This record gives sequence, structure tokens and C-alpha cells, in this order.
Amino acid sequence: MANFVLNATARNEDKQGKGASRRLRREALVPAIIYGGEAEPVAVTIELRELVKALDNNAFFEEVVEIKLGDKVENVKIQALQRHPAKNTPMHADFKRA
Repeated sequence: MANFVLNATARNEDKQGKGASRRLRREALVPAIIYGGEAEPVAVTIELRELVKALDNNAFFEEVVEIKLGDKVENVKIQALQRHPAKNTPMHADFKRA
């Protein structure tokens, strides 16, 4: 069982792209993607405060993370994280299925 559990919601095609991502960030949401394995990539959004809380622990970068996506659970590891250059807040996250 993973020590870190994040709640996420799937994004539709109209909620993807630069403008849509900026609107999500203004609402304190972080755009992210889950890819790898046999399944198709899934674009998701994660609450900023949940992600920041998990990022405070260094083990987050090494351990398997559970992402709850509706009634489905994805076991992933963080692959990449983009942060704002001045504020250091997360702007985008890439998760790879474990």
C-alpha cells in the first residue's frame, strides 16, 4: 500500500492546452498526466494543496503513489515535475504507472 494518496479528476479534450492549463492553475488545480503500461495516457487535475503537502516529504519522489481517479486507483511514480521559476509552486506533473 502506498503512503501517498492523491485525489484526481480526469480532464476532457477541451480542458487541455496552454489556456486551459492557465485557467486550472488560477483555480488552485495542477494539470498532470498519467502514462505508461498497457493503458492509454490519462490527463488529470490534482488539487494544488494536496500536491504541495505530498511534495514536502522527500519519500514522495521515491515511493509508489496512489492516485484515485473516480472509482479507479492508479499506482504511479512521479516522473517529472515542473515548477514556477519564481514562486516554486508546481505547474505540471508527469506520473508513470508502476
